[in-house]
Amino acid sequence: MNGEVTLPLIVDERGALRVSAGDVSKLLRSVGARWVHLVEAGERGLDEDTVAELTIELAKLADRIDVACIAHSSGAP
Repeated sequence: MNGEVTLPLIVDERGALRVSAGDVSKLLRSVGARWVHLVEAGERGLDEDTVAELTIELAKLADRIDVACIAHSSGAP
């Protein structure tokens, strides 16, 4: 997965964030954790390597969202 994803921040007319970075990050990480749990529980039809890669990518995306929201909150361009 070498493609880049661009995620615009969701802000209101005053520039305030409309989506909590913590909530979005938590959601992305919990999806990955759930997949890992299902693999560990022996869920059929899930490839362990694919789940691992997707979980890593979700965590990276969550990290990028956190960084973008922190930069936005601090007034960085």
